[in-house]
Amino acid sequence: MKPEAARESTEAVRLLDVEGMSVFYDRIQAVWDVTFAVREHRVTALVGSNGAGKSAIMRTIAGTVPLAKGTIRFQGEMINGLSPHRRVEMGISLVPEGRKVFPYLSVKENLDIGAYNRRARRDLDKSLQKIFEVFPVLKARHKQVAGSLSGGEQQMLVIGRALMSHPKLLMLDEPSLGLAPLMVKRVFEVIEKIHTEGVTILLVEQNVRQTLQHAQKAYVLEIGRITLEGKGPVLLEDPHVKKAYLGL
Repeated sequence: MKPEAARESTEAVRLLDVEGMSVFYDRIQAVWDVTFAVREHRVTALVGSNGAGKSAIMRTIAGTVPLAKGTIRFQGEMINGLSPHRRVEMGISLVPEGRKVFPYLSVKENLDIGAYNRRARRDLDKSLQKIFEVFPVLKARHKQVAGSLSGGEQQMLVIGRALMSHPKLLMLDEPSLGLAPLMVKRVFEVIEKIHTEGVTILLVEQNVRQTLQHAQKAYVLEIGRITLEGKGPVLLEDPHVKKAYLGL
């Protein structure tokens, strides 16, 4: 084994292994034979254009879309066929695209819902205070109904709600979509803060430049297939990535 490979194998254990994943939406195949790994305490990214299959992969890992072919292992245990709530209990939490808050519930009530599993419920108050430290705006607006928050504030809320479940793997699907540039910057600052506190992150984003700057490992997805992989900053210098995604 090369020294670089040896360092890679000892730096962090594999938390998630996806092997030969194929996914269909109705009768249309969205993902073809995708294989990748997520190592503990790292930011791993899936980047690509709209419709490349990124969200389909995330939803399949979360259990909300069925796996047509392949295997998904979490901490070495095969999770094919497990219900979404069982995957949450194991430590997998998805923040879906689209800022899906419960609009008529308060900010605090939305956060409480995130701690529904028994393990998280025991530390509800402590977890809530931690979320308020990360997102002071949520503390200031904790009695306000979630539907009245700005788009950026709603994004902070859904990330906070996911963190309430004490995830080992936090999956973020297009967290900066539709946000103003200043709020996009804030979202990536939050992602970095969560990462430095030890949470493993799987990130799907169309904002390729920002994503690759933050990712220790990244995979480029095109029409449902992985075409490139490597360290994020290295992929930023790849000629194909520059031409296809950075407009250079």
